[in-house]
Amino acid sequence: MLAIRQPHRIIIMHSIQIALEVIERSSVNRGRQWAFESIDPAKTCHIVIDLQCGFMEEGALLEVPVARDIVPNVNAISRSLRTSGGMVAYTRWTYLPEEPNPWSNWYGQLLSAGRSKDFLAFAPGSQAHALWPELDVQPEDVVVDKSRFSAFTQGTCELRSVLDTRGIDTVIVSGTLSNVCCESTARDACQLNYKTIFVADATATYSDAAHNRALNNLAPVFADIMTTDKVLSIIT
Repeated sequence: MLAIRQPHRIIIMHSIQIALEVIERSSVNRGRQWAFESIDPAKTCHIVIDLQCGFMEEGALLEVPVARDIVPNVNAISRSLRTSGGMVAYTRWTYLPEEPNPWSNWYGQLLSAGRSKDFLAFAPGSQAHALWPELDVQPEDVVVDKSRFSAFTQGTCELRSVLDTRGIDTVIVSGTLSNVCCESTARDACQLNYKTIFVADATATYSDAAHNRALNNLAPVFADIMTTDKVLSIIT
């Protein structure tokens, strides 16, 4: 893992490892290194996935320690894109016991009954459901709840209609978990015809191995994998 020393603490980031075979296959598919050498900020949304207290606080139900340390990168992208006329949207993982489209396969089959009850912590209005206070959330930003891993699952999140209303054609994905909600959202975004960028050092999960599997899965087919510095360089 990469450790960045700062005056008061050490920031731990995932060690990014994309296989040479994946890099080569991505370049062959694109005919160049990057599919998206430039973007139109006015048509771009930075989607910040599930950086909520239930994932961020020490001792939280789904604590992802590395997620606390990607926040400066997430905020840098949001500020840059917002300043350039782009859009920032925050998603919140949400448990809705009475939702119109029940997810009984997940809550009851893939999860035990006891584990399913744990997710009541993510009910709207709870501490776990709240966005992490260190995020740079501004009044003009959008906050949407979602009850599936992907923010684009029909009938479970309003994000797509919000983006389409704003004429968005490009999305930048950051947040947590890299290999679950972030990856699911990026895959669906690509298939819904959004230009998709996945930020390798502004996404986080429980281990380097899981993080890098997500990057290697997405790179050849679904998204450009970029660092925060690279993303900032194409926001013009």
